[in-house]
Amino acid sequence: WFWDCLVDADPASNIAGWQWAAGTGADAAPYFRIFNPILQGSKFDPNGDYVRALIPELSNFKGRNIHAPWESDSKNDYPPPIVDHRLARERALAAYKTIAKN
Repeated sequence: WFWDCLVDADPASNIAGWQWAAGTGADAAPYFRIFNPILQGSKFDPNGDYVRALIPELSNFKGRNIHAPWESDSKNDYPPPIVDHRLARERALAAYKTIAKN
């Protein structure tokens, strides 16, 4: 069922991609590897081609602005992020450390 709901279902992408990042793939990521989606997008989709193809609301943003549209110099009404990735990463690592101790 989950496979049928994916917009971009692909065995290689799933097992070596999001499943790996989620720790459920054939070669799961270590618990302390927490990805920042903004940095990952900037690194692997620098021009935002993939994002533009799937999120039409962001299609007018140029270049790297697409990965952080709330920081764009152009006038836009894009809302600020809901999640502070730095803080969320710190909280997750602290929680993992607590679990490891117990």
